Amino acid sequence: MRAYSIDVKNTQKEIYPLETKLGGVNITGEKYSFTNYYMEKNGRPFFGISGEFHFSRYNCENWEDEIIKMKMAGINMIPTYIFWNHHEEEQGIFDWDANKNLRRFVQLCGKHGLGVILRIGPFAHGEARNGGIPDWLFGRPFELRSNDQEYLTFVERFYQEIGKQVQGLLFKDGGPIIGTQIENEYEHAGAPWEITNGTGNEWVSAGSDGNAHIIKLKELAIQAGIQTPLYTSTAWGGAVAPVEEVLPLWGGYAFWPWIFYGDVKEHPATPEFIFRDYHNDEQKNYGFDPNYRPESLPFACCEMGGGMTVFYKYRFKLPYESVDAMAEMKVAGGCNFVGYYVFHGGSNPKGKKTPFLNENATPKISYDYQAPIGEFGLIRDSYKRLKRQHYFYKSVEESFCKTKTVLPYDTKDMDPCDIKTLRFAVRAHHDSGFVFINNYQDHVETKDQKDFTITVNLENEEIRLPKTDSMSLAKDECCILPFNLDLEGLNLKYSTTQLLTSIEHQGETYFFFFTPKGMNGEYYFESDDIQEVSVDNGNIISDKNTLIQVSNNELSLVDITLKSGKSLHICTLTHEQSLNFWKFRYRGKEQVIITNANLLVDEEKIRLESEGLETVEIKSFPGFNAPIKIAGEEILCRTHGLFKEYKKTLIETHTDLEVKMVNQNKAMIDFQPEAFEDVKELLLQIEYVGDIGYAFIDGELIHDNFCNNNTWEIGLQQHKQDLLAKGMYIYISPLKEGSFVKSDSPMAARAEVINNQIAEIKSIKVTAIREIEIDIEM
Repeated sequence: MRAYSIDVKNTQKEIYPLETKLGGVNITGEKYSFTNYYMEKNGRPFFGISGEFHFSRYNCENWEDEIIKMKMAGINMIPTYIFWNHHEEEQGIFDWDANKNLRRFVQLCGKHGLGVILRIGPFAHGEARNGGIPDWLFGRPFELRSNDQEYLTFVERFYQEIGKQVQGLLFKDGGPIIGTQIENEYEHAGAPWEITNGTGNEWVSAGSDGNAHIIKLKELAIQAGIQTPLYTSTAWGGAVAPVEEVLPLWGGYAFWPWIFYGDVKEHPATPEFIFRDYHNDEQKNYGFDPNYRPESLPFACCEMGGGMTVFYKYRFKLPYESVDAMAEMKVAGGCNFVGYYVFHGGSNPKGKKTPFLNENATPKISYDYQAPIGEFGLIRDSYKRLKRQHYFYKSVEESFCKTKTVLPYDTKDMDPCDIKTLRFAVRAHHDSGFVFINNYQDHVETKDQKDFTITVNLENEEIRLPKTDSMSLAKDECCILPFNLDLEGLNLKYSTTQLLTSIEHQGETYFFFFTPKGMNGEYYFESDDIQEVSVDNGNIISDKNTLIQVSNNELSLVDITLKSGKSLHICTLTHEQSLNFWKFRYRGKEQVIITNANLLVDEEKIRLESEGLETVEIKSFPGFNAPIKIAGEEILCRTHGLFKEYKKTLIETHTDLEVKMVNQNKAMIDFQPEAFEDVKELLLQIEYVGDIGYAFIDGELIHDNFCNNNTWEIGLQQHKQDLLAKGMYIYISPLKEGSFVKSDSPMAARAEVINNQIAEIKSIKVTAIREIEIDIEM
């Protein structure tokens, strides 16, 4: 057994109001303000959870459902790039229609109670062509990304156009736009000038005018009417962010495709998954080297790797465990404002003059980004894993925002390849808090962490987790365990389960926890207030105090009656059940549901999205007092413990394709109208080996995929009419071994010589994504 300990004795943080130009009040009296440690909403600590979604990279007909999905995951703010070249590809001609309708997108975010952060550039990057700068700015005799007046004249016009689009939608007017990002990675990153790239090698400048440029851009934004409580700039890598004017934002990625365009041959294990202290430590930290005192401003993030796009020279499958591990690392280090880039994937729009508006190293169309919500609205495991953390942060935000980071040892020189030493940290306030444990490391094969204990040394006591025996955590997992947690007046000394959330029902509180993968779940109470305890699927071990062990294989419910007569309940989910757990408010009441489908809820209706399911299963609490119909059929419920359970067998439908193989790497596909009947999305799934997959309709490229040995997926619904009329052509370009260009002719001739090439379509099929509505009688 390995015994670890951590001293948690000085947890009082100095928290004070910021004296910067941040914050604001709207016409209804709502207020955003800032301390040096967290954001405040109406004077109370507010834990910000932002997820990037680029409106111009998504089909506007589906925006609303995707915004709802983000809200269901616990996102409360949506940052979105306004790519200049998406809206003014041709000089002086602005396009704000259809998928580029910024105003409508913002209105939909507001409709569902989500804040919006406009990333107005003018330089954005985001793997867009020229970093989002229009081609026509190349042929100008001035320096871009500078305070040159001619350049600023064009920027001012662009900002003025944005201001017109969002008029009346700003926070000050009661609208959802709460923040503005100025520029991006200024003086840190540029982008290829795609108009020259290829035989030439010209780059958009990274900038050189320092703070003065950011201040000037902010001034132009305000003049354009873009006035928000929050202004930000990215700060990593020495990027410029004048702290009197903007909040510097940070981030972190564990997968770096860009390094393979240099001399790097193998991706290193990054230090991203080693616990740091980003707010109390005056020394430099990996990826965090501010030019201000860390404690003087909140440590806030806008680009934690919610995924990563594949580049041509680096193809990889993103491990979804990396995403919630990244979130845990930043939060444990003192972050009270998390931000994911990107949370929702998309597709690059085509240009009117320039066919493709992407950066040349990435796919021409696809911007799936392996994100928590994919390019065609599919929910990934990273979404489900993050949802668990988001529910937790919002459940405890007022007390949690005040907690201080404590590390067990100096982590600065820790080797990322060290997978033996237990990685843990604490965030605590006074004598209560949470132990963060991480067992994920990128680019290293981790192992289960077995047989360890952690002793938390407080001012007046020691708490050993667990009290007897030891605990373990599965490989690639992370968790957050509480100590001295107040459960409605009852002190939970510790648990080896992670808190999800709580709800009130009939005057009693129900707490929902889950058991981390590989761990044995237990709760320990040292209290004379407990009169009676019962547990299903578990054991009660009592001496002077109460130790409750719960099942790791099935849902467990603990009922506790206090001597005061008050009752509370603790429901413990398995790891698998926690991924399918949802909390929402419907018709004024809080509900939780565990379901194998994906859930979309607004004030009007509850819907399920089914991806190839034969049976939809639902466990609901408190459940619905009236009969319910699923897909029009009345479903009787079965009460099982805490939950009302429903099952609905779905009608099997066939979506066969007519596939004609032209040769092993080329295929023609014909579609029949019945394939699209009662379908929300029809997902084409292609297994192949090769270099790049291309999908065409009548010679027009509609999608592409850099092969990373994952399934290539294409959403077909938006192309329905063309597919029925013209079909689709799939081409896999080959991987080439020993190829070279033969150019020894005295005439103007060049020819490629290939020793061996690999390209083969293994299978083509479709999966129907169906929407099922739950009807509840009033």
